Parts: sequence; structure tokens; C-alpha cells
Amino acid sequence: MANFSLREPKYGDIIRVKIKDDIYHYGIYENDNSVIQFGSAKDAFKTDSSDVCVETTTIKDFLNGKFLEVREYSFIEKIKKNKADLVIKKAKERLGEKGYNLISNNCLHFVNECVFNKHIN
Repeated sequence: MANFSLREPKYGDIIRVKIKDDIYHYGIYENDNSVIQFGSAKDAFKTDSSDVCVETTTIKDFLNGKFLEVREYSFIEKIKKNKADLVIKKAKERLGEKGYNLISNNCLHFVNECVFNKHIN
């Protein structure tokens, strides 16, 4: 289980915001004017996700008045994860990409692919 904390994000960090209960929306933080996300929090439960894509938003819109949480990495994860510049590059290369699926291809998969090169929950 990944650890998150309430702190200021840094370039290339995985960030998340709670949608409801134990459901979160994830993104990659570039700066306050650019968070790269696969869809938005409101897209999570769409029945037709054909128009959901990887996009940028502001930190304000990403949070929508809620609390920001930032991913904390274990020692081993710090060794395995991509450097921040590569994380941002990978995320930006996917801008406009579609194929969102709540179960098999969602915002959590997206951020883990950018950071760890793995399609994991």
C-alpha cells in the first residue's frame, strides 16, 4: 500500500485528491499551473468514457476545494522510480491519449506507468 502525506508537491510527484470514501483521483504534478491527469475526478464514474483523455489542469481545478496528498516513496521505490524530468516527459508524451477504463486503464495506472514504468494499481 502506497503512503501519502499532506505536504507541498514537487516537480514530478504523484499527487491525489479524495473523490469519496476510499476513492481517489491521481495526477502528476509539474507546477501549480500544470497537473497532468488521465481524465478528471468527475470522469471517474462516467458510463461513456470515450472522450476521457490525458490532459493538463491547474492544481486549483485538480483539487476542487479538497486536500492535496503527495506520494511518499520507500527506499527501494526511490531507487526504482524515474527521475522527475523523465516522469514529466512520459506524462506529456501521452497528452490526448484516450482509452480510459475505471478498472483496467485509469488515472492510477497512468501515474504508475509514468513513475515506475509499470501498469499497477
